[in-house]
Amino acid sequence: MKKLLILLVVITTSILKSQITPYYQQQANYNIEVDVDTKNFKYNGKQQINYINNSPDTLSIVYFHLYWNAFQPNSMMDQQLIQLGKNADQRMVTPEGESRISKLKPSEIGYQKIISLKQENVPLNYTIEETIVKVKLDKPILPNTTTVFTMDWEGQIPLMIRRAGRNNNEGIDFTMTQWYPKLAEYDYEGWHISDYIAREFQGVFGNYEVKINIDKNYVVGAGGVLVNPKEVKGYDLDIKPKARNNKVTWHFKAENIHDFAWAADPDYSVQTLQVPQGPKVYLVFQKSEKTKYWEDIKPFIIKYFQIMKENFGAYPYPTYTFIQGGDGGMEYGMCSMVMGNAGSLYDLAKLMFHEASHSWFQQVLATNESMRAWMDEGFTSYAENLVLGELFPETIENYPNSHLETVSTYVNFAKSGQEEVMGLLADHYHANNGYSVASYIKGEMFLVMLEYIVGKDNFTKIMKEYFQTWKFKHPTDKDFMHIAQKVSAMDLKWYWNYMTNTTRTIDYMIKKVEELQGETKITLQNSGSFPMPVDVFIVYTNGNKEIYNIPLNLMHNSKKQEFGIPQKTLPYWKWTHKEYSFILPIPLDKIDLIMLDASQRLGDIDYQNNLYQNK
Repeated sequence: MKKLLILLVVITTSILKSQITPYYQQQANYNIEVDVDTKNFKYNGKQQINYINNSPDTLSIVYFHLYWNAFQPNSMMDQQLIQLGKNADQRMVTPEGESRISKLKPSEIGYQKIISLKQENVPLNYTIEETIVKVKLDKPILPNTTTVFTMDWEGQIPLMIRRAGRNNNEGIDFTMTQWYPKLAEYDYEGWHISDYIAREFQGVFGNYEVKINIDKNYVVGAGGVLVNPKEVKGYDLDIKPKARNNKVTWHFKAENIHDFAWAADPDYSVQTLQVPQGPKVYLVFQKSEKTKYWEDIKPFIIKYFQIMKENFGAYPYPTYTFIQGGDGGMEYGMCSMVMGNAGSLYDLAKLMFHEASHSWFQQVLATNESMRAWMDEGFTSYAENLVLGELFPETIENYPNSHLETVSTYVNFAKSGQEEVMGLLADHYHANNGYSVASYIKGEMFLVMLEYIVGKDNFTKIMKEYFQTWKFKHPTDKDFMHIAQKVSAMDLKWYWNYMTNTTRTIDYMIKKVEELQGETKITLQNSGSFPMPVDVFIVYTNGNKEIYNIPLNLMHNSKKQEFGIPQKTLPYWKWTHKEYSFILPIPLDKIDLIMLDASQRLGDIDYQNNLYQNK
């Protein structure tokens, strides 16, 4: 009996300890030097990483990512493309649905080969599992201690298939993303060592010092601050590059980021602008008729950073760089790769401002994209459409909100029967459009509908507090919802659960409107499987307008008035009840129109039954 009691005490203590372990995060400071062979599309690299174990755990094994090993025939990425066929990302397959990776020649594949790996100058044993390196440490890393890794490696730059590579279809020579062996993230969820299947990734915050030795006629665009602008081409037109053996060294520094990317091309031009009380912004692109909108976008970039600051929080780094490169758009620390040839100023703004918004919702609020892609892509998409609605109001003229296109896309896809659960791991969807809708569209809907539930004022407070509380950290949806509930004083767990764990749909309708003894009785019906609060918008024959808000009992609270329209709050609608009735103390002939969800943020899949027009 005594042994049993001791065992129970040990188990209970262990459980309690796991529940009260304070937040921690690791730190990895990189010092990287690379020498680029531009003719053969190869490079040699060496790096020193000061790794700080801030966890309460002793680490006897660490992991690295070798992302470019995925760009080889029969890799996991290749096999996934073969299985998905025409359901795959169309950039990565032929028109017939065949994997482009499967057709790469040995001189066209990507790879990162480790030449030497040491800890405190002692060689380490490791195994390579395609894009993951598992390293057995000679000296386990104790809690709250630092160790130093040194590594030499060589890489071959793949043909542009996805995100990284050489010779993209706009003629950019090198897009160098996910280009260095990168330490995996470790936190209370364990090691984050997802195989690279072309989608999302996670990194460790740290400081970067990067030196890139490359042919003197190349211009480099990168995240971080350029330390030696007077020694390289393009950043100071009055200075000739200081070349050695026909090469120059580009020296960059960045603090408190979790990824470093760069691109290089001999035809790049560099332009700058200064955001008042914000970052210095660099535009690195091939100047031509096809990129003419890069000149026109400058005042919009300034306004963009100001709108983002007002709605979410200030961009915290000294610089930001838009670089022409990649295969679409992709975010990295203090920079983004964007395709430069745009059909209109709006198209360029849409691409640039989506990628830049990742600086808030992936780079600063560094959620794990591989596990919760919707928190990154969806929140970013929300910010993108909010900004575009302010900068290009003509594009949403007569729209009830700037997210209406997203709402429509979500509703149509939800009705198609193809929707997959939003909480899936990013690489595990059956089809690329299933992933795209779950992460981008429904992820944005998560915020659109949350705003509908808590009200615009509360929503803005939530987003600002979330950014301020969790910047430079790795928040989860649990952390976000904690703030949302605290600020709104509402219980929102039901909403969080339905949105992330189900594909249930919302369908509220006006079932009946009738006059009873000089008053009007309105009966509503929940024909869906996802309970929500309901806004009933009334327009009277005299032109007056009013909103009746019906909160859901699961919320245990209700939102405040929005839009400057008088609002009355009715008793709770119990989630178990399919019908709800209330009385307007006015004859039916005094009512012109009744509409559910006039702001169109509810995500209702059948809007036709939301309207009653008095004839």
